[in-house]
Amino acid sequence: MNECVLCGKENAAEALRVCVECIRSGREDALDYAKAAHRRIRAKYSLPAEPPKGDGGILCNLCSNECVMKEGERSYCGLKENVNGELKSLVPDDHAFLHAYHDTLPTNCCSAWFCPGSSQFGMVNIAVFFYGCNFNCIFCQNASHKDFRSVKPLHVKDFVASVNLYENAYCVCYFGGSPEPQLPFAIRASERILADRDVRICWEWNGCGNKNLVKRAAELSSKSGGIVKFDLKAFDPNLSIALSGVPNKRAYENFEMIATEFFEKSAPSVLTATTLLVPFYIDEKEVEHIASFIASINPDIPYSLLVFHPCFYMSDMPFTPREQVFQCYEAAKRHLNNVNIGNKQLLGILP
Repeated sequence: MNECVLCGKENAAEALRVCVECIRSGREDALDYAKAAHRRIRAKYSLPAEPPKGDGGILCNLCSNECVMKEGERSYCGLKENVNGELKSLVPDDHAFLHAYHDTLPTNCCSAWFCPGSSQFGMVNIAVFFYGCNFNCIFCQNASHKDFRSVKPLHVKDFVASVNLYENAYCVCYFGGSPEPQLPFAIRASERILADRDVRICWEWNGCGNKNLVKRAAELSSKSGGIVKFDLKAFDPNLSIALSGVPNKRAYENFEMIATEFFEKSAPSVLTATTLLVPFYIDEKEVEHIASFIASINPDIPYSLLVFHPCFYMSDMPFTPREQVFQCYEAAKRHLNNVNIGNKQLLGILP
């Protein structure tokens, strides 16, 4: 960790060089430092520094970035490009870049503290890791999603067949990266799976997908008894840009849409949220705002605060300090009825 280059206070991440207060203040120079960090990171993966917005380009509306690509430009997620005036994908139609594996239940799912899957001993979760993401989190815990060279496209029929091999499959959970850039594939695959068998369809995402696709995905979860988990990473828009590269306003819009349409119709709950407590950045103030937002919709929606461990370009940071964890927990409890602390083992606390 370093001192903030703008105000001199401690607890600035080495990659960002600026502290949370300078970022939240809206100082243009603070965001300049943060954007420079994202440019450096994304250049190493040959990804655009920001979502392209070229005049006369081709629009991709799979997520809230809504990239507009001129000839030869790639989308922010890296999966789309403008080739000779046409929008092309790195993966053929009905294919996806993914890695699927099975976890014996109960597993370390973020929703395990209330999900009925935690009592399904002998059953398995089919975990589906998508490559590509519409965010660029400096603290990313699954950064291998940026390496498209390490995976081959998988056809939807082959993916569905691989899921159906597991007669004891209880749930299918899509994560990544984040599912948004390949959400059409995940929806088609899920519809085929549900046509053949009863299995719960779950999502773990940043929530900034195309609203219509997000609604269709949530309908599948509601129908199958699955869970939609939003990672509400930050509330302050400047802090979202600093930590994740892009705004996350769409996540809150989609969260409210799903809560309004599906939350009370589903048993158990179809909707939950998590927030990673990034040391000295995602603090009590951020959690207070997020919890208040959730409570304004329904105070019974489950919310989990996750203890951070050093990773990716925030490897210089410590585990979330205990004081910060419990301050955030108390802030959330002031608004919500169901609050959990995840990754307690990182604090030396038994789960």
